[in-house]
Amino acid sequence: MADVNRGNRPLSPHLTIYRPQLTSISSIMVRITGIATFFVSVIIVWWLLAAATSASSFGAVDGFLRSWFGDLILLGATWAIFYHALGRLRHVIWDFGYCLEVETSETMAKGMFILATVLTVITMILV
Repeated sequence: MADVNRGNRPLSPHLTIYRPQLTSISSIMVRITGIATFFVSVIIVWWLLAAATSASSFGAVDGFLRSWFGDLILLGATWAIFYHALGRLRHVIWDFGYCLEVETSETMAKGMFILATVLTVITMILV
């Protein structure tokens, strides 16, 4: 084993000087919304299984999803689906080599949040 003096190496400043960038936060949010979408798909499968099982099971699950809490879950799920889809579209654009400049990437990150919110509001109005 090599003779390594671990006490004289410089330490990484890590989060003491690091400022999160809008593009990194947006990329993390795409991952979080992907995970959230998975859990919402489990709720949808639960609803479909209840519909296939019995009227009382369906009534219980449907009653939960039509409550204020269920509406809140579905509203968040709608936003998450739109945000995740826009994030994936952004990555496809980057894969083709477009919009890689920092200013353009930050504008796209802001646009994803705004457009996902607008699309969610339009969906809630139409539904």
